[in-house]
Amino acid sequence: MTNASVREFKMPDVGEGLTEAEILKWYVQPGDTVTDGQVVCEVETAKAAVELPIPYDGVVRALHFPEGTTVDVGTSIIAVEVAGGAPAQEEAPAASAPATEPEQPAEQPAARQPVLVGYGVATSSTRRRPRKQAPDAAAGQAASAVQSELNGHGAAPATPAAPAAPAATAAPAAPAAPEAPAQRPLAKPPVRKLAKDLGVDLATVTPTGPGGVVTREDVHAAVAAAQVPQQTAPAAQPSAPAASVPDRPSAPASYDSARETRIPVKGVRKATAAAMVGSAFTAPHVTEFVTVDVTRTMKLVEELKQDKEFAGLRVNPLLLIAKALLVAIRRNPDINASWDEAAQEIVVKHYVNLGIAAATPRGLIVPNIKDAHAKTLPELAASLGELVSTAREGKTSPSAMQGGTVTITNVGVFGVDTGTPLLNPGESAILAVGAIKPQPWVHKGKVKPRQVTTLALSFDHRLVDGELGSKVLADVAAVLEQPKRLITWA
Repeated sequence: MTNASVREFKMPDVGEGLTEAEILKWYVQPGDTVTDGQVVCEVETAKAAVELPIPYDGVVRALHFPEGTTVDVGTSIIAVEVAGGAPAQEEAPAASAPATEPEQPAEQPAARQPVLVGYGVATSSTRRRPRKQAPDAAAGQAASAVQSELNGHGAAPATPAAPAAPAATAAPAAPAAPEAPAQRPLAKPPVRKLAKDLGVDLATVTPTGPGGVVTREDVHAAVAAAQVPQQTAPAAQPSAPAASVPDRPSAPASYDSARETRIPVKGVRKATAAAMVGSAFTAPHVTEFVTVDVTRTMKLVEELKQDKEFAGLRVNPLLLIAKALLVAIRRNPDINASWDEAAQEIVVKHYVNLGIAAATPRGLIVPNIKDAHAKTLPELAASLGELVSTAREGKTSPSAMQGGTVTITNVGVFGVDTGTPLLNPGESAILAVGAIKPQPWVHKGKVKPRQVTTLALSFDHRLVDGELGSKVLADVAAVLEQPKRLITWA
């Protein structure tokens, strides 16, 4: 012990210029042995969910923040003893430290030196998510009941005794703290968020997933089960109002008493809101529309699915729409530019990092395909498939969302005809693709049912005038109407 020293691992800036991150999940607990490069936790920034590796060998002494806490960049989040293990009697206090001593982050060394390249030392204090006061068993059941009704979940089979036991055991927090690390429930970040939104303690949920993982269905079942006692005695608190709702209703007596639900804005949603407000009030938007017959494009999609060169690749209309936009940019390169406010210059990009808007459980993100202009159609299909699958799994890296030059947003997958998309900051154009559906169309002098869609192109009017924007949109429509132009124009 005399030669041992404790090193503090600090929250790094895992993106460019990020100031904070939320701890989603700890993979280690006090007393665990860690090695250089081992992932110790997963954090969510304004851009992505990222796993953090520890940069040295040692034994975990303390976790300074519980899961769900937002921590400033440069703040110590875990203490590791690097010169050897600690005696067994020291493991218990270390395990309970995060639960009983929330002031631990204040004990950081005065001289804070970065341990990883890419982040600086933050001087602001750590912000914690507001904590709910511990309610009694009946109040906890009532809160779960109302949250279930607000989210549209029905009641489960009548098992009123099931939620009562966890509520009774949750009260004595102090003795339960040392056992928490060993019994911490397993759940994916979206499931943890769902449980928080519904006011469900994951420790009280019976897991049914592989390896004892709590699923979304398990959380809904727990909420529905907690609703049964509330329904059997609705008149117990008839006058409980929803006047005090700091974050979410704590223990309303009925559905009518909880008329609002407050959801903290953070992570991807917070960054998206800030970016869109900045875009709307910085760049003068112009949006143009065109309705186009894409019947031939849809036929080409079916043909490519049978092509051996595309075996194992996802081939869909978005692939050909992306290629059509790349062809239009090649023919009109000035559309692929950005506005440098400080230098008062237009920066024309000679490469295309094609952004694809993707809806994920964490919110809307826009990763981009680097150097999409240089890819063949099969290569573009492979990149699109990888981008979509990575986004759905929540594993998109911050670098994948940086440096975009132009974006496609496919609102048609939701059955929407079209929209007026807002530009991503730093980009000059974004193409919205509407739903493709059969419509009456004049084809070769006769009205016939054809596959038709509506495209909308928004652009920054400071550097793209109406002529340039119209040419780009017209070229995209022309390629989708006659896909053989891909051969002659590309």
